[in-house]
Amino acid sequence: MEALADLPIFDEAVPWEEAQAILAEQNLGDGLPLVSPTKARLAAMLDGVAAPNKSYGQMVPLFGDLTTAAVAYNCVLAGCAPAALPIVLTAAEACLEPDFNLLGILTTTGTPAVVTIVHGPVVESLGMNAGTNLLGPGNRANATLGRAMALVMLNIAGARAGIGDMATMGQPGKYGFCFPEGGDGTLPTLPMRRGLDAGASAVTVLGVSGTVEVLPAGGGDTPEAILEPMATTMAATRAVASAGRLRALGEQFFLLPPELAHQIAKNGWDLGRIQTYLSGFPDLVRDAEDVHPIVTGGPGVKMTHLPIWAGGSQSVTRPVRNLRS
Repeated sequence: MEALADLPIFDEAVPWEEAQAILAEQNLGDGLPLVSPTKARLAAMLDGVAAPNKSYGQMVPLFGDLTTAAVAYNCVLAGCAPAALPIVLTAAEACLEPDFNLLGILTTTGTPAVVTIVHGPVVESLGMNAGTNLLGPGNRANATLGRAMALVMLNIAGARAGIGDMATMGQPGKYGFCFPEGGDGTLPTLPMRRGLDAGASAVTVLGVSGTVEVLPAGGGDTPEAILEPMATTMAATRAVASAGRLRALGEQFFLLPPELAHQIAKNGWDLGRIQTYLSGFPDLVRDAEDVHPIVTGGPGVKMTHLPIWAGGSQSVTRPVRNLRS
C-alpha cells in the first residue's frame, strides 16, 4: 500500500519477538510491546475504507502525511478494534486546526498531552467505559484509542523524545489519554453546545497539562459548594503554569461526576448558570461559553480539572468521519 511503503508489514508466520525487534529498530513504538502489523490485521482495519491513501494534511513538527492507511497502521500497533479507525483519524485531523496549536503542544518543554473525548452513539458501539475509573486501566477501547492517538503523534507527526518532543518531564497521559463523555442527559453534551445534532458521534481534542482532583466544599449540598473549589483550582493551575507571565485567557474543562451533576440540577442550575457562575471569578476564561463541564465518570463526588496547556491551545470538536464513501 502506497502510504505504508516504508513501514514493516509482517507475514503471519513472523515470530512476535522478531517483529518487536524490527519495530523497535525503526523506532515505531512507545516503549510498550506492540501488536504486530500483519497483512491480515491491516486488511481488517482498512476493510471497506474507500480511500486508504487519501491525505488529510501534514502533521507538525516533522510534517508526516496524515492518511487513513498511516492511521490504520498505528491503530493496529495500539491494539485497536477496526471500528476505532474513524475515531482516531477524525481526532488526528482535528489536531491540524491552527488554533489547536499542535506544534506548540508537541514541541514544548512543558507537559501537555493530546486528549481525545469521544461523544455520542459510537461510545456504546465501541464498548467504551464512561463510568468508574474511566481515565484509568481496564477498558480496551479507552486504552487503545488513546494509545493509537499517541502513536500517531510519534510516528506520523514525529514527536519523538529529543527530536520533535522536547518535554522536560512529560506525563503518563502521553502514552494515551482518551475517554468518553457520559450520556445521562443532565447537561447538553459538548457537541450539542457546538451545534452538532444530538445523535451525532463526534470527537473533541484538547491539549491538557495533566489532571487535578477536586472535591466539593463541605457536604457539596449546593451548586456553589460544588463549583467554588473548582474555580479555586482553575485559578491556581493557571497561575503556577504562567510563572508570572501575562497569558491570554482560554478555556476551562472539568469532569463532573453524575452524582454532582444531579445535585446541581436539583437546585435548578442549568449549563448556562454553571458557566455564568464560574466565569464570574476573575482571570479564568474569556467568556462564559469557554467553561466546559463534561458529565462523565462513576459514583462519587470527586471532580477532575483538565488544565489546558498554558502555552495556548483551543479545543476542537468534529463529527466522526465516514470512511466508506
